[in-house]
Amino acid sequence: MVASGLPIRNGQEHIREICRMALALQKIFPRLYSSNDGDDQKLSLRIGIHTGPVAAGVVGQKTPRYCLFGDTVNTSSRMESHGLPGRIHCSEPVAALAESLGFLMKPRGEIRIKGKGDVLTFWLEREVGSRSVEDVAAGPSV
Repeated sequence: MVASGLPIRNGQEHIREICRMALALQKIFPRLYSSNDGDDQKLSLRIGIHTGPVAAGVVGQKTPRYCLFGDTVNTSSRMESHGLPGRIHCSEPVAALAESLGFLMKPRGEIRIKGKGDVLTFWLEREVGSRSVEDVAAGPSV
């Protein structure tokens, strides 16, 4: 799990950061293989994104961990589990914010989510007018 805007809120930047990270992972993952007993297998990745309030805190004394709790965490997990390999599955609030920040969203339609009922969801396709992941990794353009 990855979160943005914690512990310091960052306005709407959390959507831009998470969408860009998801797109970068989506682009890289098809080139990765798992080598188990000499049998190379391509790795696949499902990504689910949701936005909203969470409760956060450090849990444990021996091995403390920063943990997130709440409906936002559960809904994000449902986006991932109901997604498809190689796709980025987003909730309606994410789609609305992402589109306002220049991301192309494609409606998936309504799907039934446990504990939520029928929910309208979207696929994150790409950032409109953005440089490619390779261009960003190469550094600033001249």
